[in-house]
Order: sequence, then structure tokens, then C-alpha cells
Amino acid sequence: MFEQILDPTGHVWLSVLVSLVPLIALLFMLAALRMTAWLASILVGVITIPIGVYVWHAPLVGTLKSYLYGGLTGFWVIDWITFWGLIIFNTLVLTGDFERFKNWMIHHATADIRIQTIMLAWAFGALLEGLVGFGYPWAVVVPILVGLGIADLDAIRVAALANNAPVSYGALGAPILGLAAVTGLPMLALSASIGNVVAILALLPPWVLIYLVSGWEGVTEAWPLAIVGSLSYILGQWPVAHYLGPYLPDLSGALVSFWILFIFVKIWRPKTMRGFGGKPLAIQPTSEANALEMASLRQAFNSWMPFLVLILVVVGWTGPWSHLPAFSLTKLTVQAISSVTHTAISSTFNFAPLGGGTSTLASWLIILAILRPTRRQLGQVFSRTFKQMWGALLVAFFIFAIAYTFVYTGMANSLAFGLSKIGLFFVVLAPVLGWIGVALSGSNTSTNAMFGPVQAMTGRLLHLPVLMLPSFNSVGSEVGKPIAPQTASVGVSTSKLVRSEGQVIRHNMGWTLVLLAYLILISVLFYYFFPNSMSL
Repeated sequence: MFEQILDPTGHVWLSVLVSLVPLIALLFMLAALRMTAWLASILVGVITIPIGVYVWHAPLVGTLKSYLYGGLTGFWVIDWITFWGLIIFNTLVLTGDFERFKNWMIHHATADIRIQTIMLAWAFGALLEGLVGFGYPWAVVVPILVGLGIADLDAIRVAALANNAPVSYGALGAPILGLAAVTGLPMLALSASIGNVVAILALLPPWVLIYLVSGWEGVTEAWPLAIVGSLSYILGQWPVAHYLGPYLPDLSGALVSFWILFIFVKIWRPKTMRGFGGKPLAIQPTSEANALEMASLRQAFNSWMPFLVLILVVVGWTGPWSHLPAFSLTKLTVQAISSVTHTAISSTFNFAPLGGGTSTLASWLIILAILRPTRRQLGQVFSRTFKQMWGALLVAFFIFAIAYTFVYTGMANSLAFGLSKIGLFFVVLAPVLGWIGVALSGSNTSTNAMFGPVQAMTGRLLHLPVLMLPSFNSVGSEVGKPIAPQTASVGVSTSKLVRSEGQVIRHNMGWTLVLLAYLILISVLFYYFFPNSMSL
């Protein structure tokens, strides 16, 4: 069995520098050359394999096997779930059901811009992130906010910052599924650990959102709305993240948040109704017939039905009581002796055909039986989904191939060994690394795949709780999303700022740094006061 080498060059920092070459190359291609992510990930694989073989002396056959097994894992764990999630979304769009659902949401948000922002950008945006991710919450929510009177650039910033907290559980939990795959840490434990951090992170954004759309005066009038918005999302997200796993916390958080807000604004509203910028508004009467129709229980049920089906099926299929996800047809494994622990580590592709992606497929089939789309509509659904996703599908395969190779050859251990020399200050740097990774790669899932193993091993070398650094890597990636060029390019696609990603990123940067500073404080808080919450 191949025994990894910790310091192949004979100089620790030179070994660290060489191990960084694939990561630097990837970020350079994405940020400086603006290369498409799927092509960059292929080229970085071409760089990584020779470095692993010739510098770390990994066997070529074993390295190629680890690359293949990583790619297959990326396809089955990530692509299989995100593809069917987008299929569900496009089915709702092309049958007209999503438009009806959107209109129902807008109707119940009232005319006050603060209530509209919390119900639509915060709660509805979390629902879209949980189902699809990849910048689609921006693309859908931004034109709604613009239609409600928010300026385009500000609407994008509001949608982006509202999208912070849900990202780790986006696309039916893809980032956490990927993090578990590359680190070997238990998926449910990671989901719970990240849920703890997200619960505290989620306390801040609603206050920021209300300030951005109405100023300080608007905040002083509507502060109960910020408290209810944040706590209601946490109430729906935290228990699911802890006890059911990473697939549905965004959907449950969004559902609970929206309905608690729905009830709350029937009981309490700000004394002054305000529009964008804090401008007072006159109360606009609503057609009584339309109000009765939109408020009916039947209308509400029909609007929410596809999402309820998805939640019920996925919960029943993937919950701790279910043995379906654990069923495995085959496992392909290549092993090495770790240069740090001196025990065997495995690069494994586990073909579990009844995992989370298959539960999403089953949900879609039930939704089809209810909505009954035409064959033409079905053809359009698949055509649109492949056009939107083919690049992302390739990225998941090749980025996980690189991550597995990085771990198998020992490059991840060498990098972690060097980073551990920084000492406990790395607790502060862990979220920053995630923030930088997603800002340049555009993907929380990709950032977790590349940096997750390094964060996990660095934590072990520093004797930190094993879940701490990977968790803060993932949540750091959430905070960096508003300045990720690839996310911004999707997010501006339905606005007047198409191909103006630079302007959008500059506009988002300040508040993103505020949230990053807040996250660093959270990381210090967990390190000193709640370390046991991040232990296995």
C-alpha cells in the first residue's frame, strides 16, 4: 500500500507551496483568466496528477483510480440531486405553477417594502436556494423586488445578502453532501454542526435587509419584523439540520419563516407603511374578490403543494429511520497510508442507488402525476435543464476528482501540516479561506470539495474539535456568495445589469465584509464557549 510523504521537497514551506499549485492554478484560471469553471477544473486535474505522481511519489494507477472515484462521487452525490432539483423547478415554471405560487407570495407580502423584503427575499429566497441554488434565488427574486420599487442594483444586493444563511443547505444540501464525501466525516454530524453556526449567522441579515430598503427610521419602526424573520427561519432550519440531515433545512426554514411571518403581519404591522428608501405610502385597497381568492385555503394549498410533496418524500426517504440511502450496490476503493495519522485512508466511490437524488426523482414523479404536464412541456423541461446545468454537471465531476486526488497523493496532508504551523489563529482564518474560495470559484460545493480535506486535517493537527474548521469553511463560503462572479452572472440575468457583474460585486462588497467579520466573531465564540457542539 502506498505510504504518503509529508515533506517531499525536504523543506516544509516549499512542500506547502508546491501543494498549493493546483489551488492557485484553479483560482487564477477562474479569477484572472475568467475561464469557464468546467474547463478550468479539467485543466487543473492535468496539473494535479503529475505533481502527485512525480513530487509526492504516488503510484500512477492508484492516483488515476482516486481521480476516477472522486469524479464518480461528484456525479452521484452532487449531480444526481441538483439535476432533479432543477428539473422540479423547471417543471413548475413551464407548467405555470411557479408563476401562480409567486403571485400568491407577492399578494401576501403586503405593500410595505420591509415586509415584502423579509417575506420574499428572505423566506422565499431560502426556498429557492434550498431547491435549486446556483444563483437562481437572485434571478427569480430580483425582478420581483424591482417590480416592487427597489432600484436594480439595490435589489440585487438585497437578494444576495438575503441568500447568505441558506447557502450551505442549498440545492438540497449539495455543499454538505460534498463536504462529507471528501472529508469522510458523518453527514448528519456536519449538518448539525453547520446548522449551529448558521442559526447564529441568521440573526443578523434580516436587520441588514430592513435597513437597506428603508433606512434607520424603517428599522426602528419594524425591528420586531427582523426578530421574527430570523427566529422563524432558525426554528424551521435548526431541528431539521440536526435530526434529519442536510437535504431540507432551507425548505423547512423557508416554510416555517413564511407562515409565521404571514400570521405575524396579520396581528402586527409597522404604524407607517413605507416604500423603498423609507418613503411613507398610502394604503392601497385590494380587490375584495381577488383578495378572497388569493387568501383561500385551497389557493394556499395548491400554491405550496409541490414543495410539500418534495419535503414529505425526501424526509420519509432519507430520514434516520430509513435504510434506503444506506443500500449499496458496489464500492470502489483505493487506499493509502496517511502521512499524518499513519493509518489507512480510503478514496471510495459508494454507488448507493437509493440516495437523496433518487428521492428527489421520486418527488418529481409524484408532482408530475398531480400537475400532468404535456409531452411538449416535459421536453422543454429537460432541454432547459441541460442547457442550464451541463457546465455545473461537469464541474461537480472534475472538482471532486481533483479533491480525491489531492487527498490520496498526500498533498492535502502536506498543506494542512504547513497551515497548522499558524497555530490557533487558524480558527479565525478558516471562514476567511471559505470566503475567498467561493468568491473566486462561485460554488460552495466546489469550495468545500477543495478546501474541506485541508481544513479537516489542519483541525486534527491543531487538536481542534473535528467538525469546527470544515463547518466554518462551509459557512464562510455562504458569506462570500454575494461577490462570486459566477453566481452574480446568473443573478443579474433577469435584470438591467446583465454583464455588469463587476458593478454588482463592488456594490455588495461592503456588507459582505461586515457579515464575514460577524462570522469570525462566531468562530471565536464557538472555539472558546461551545467547542463540544463541534465534536463527534
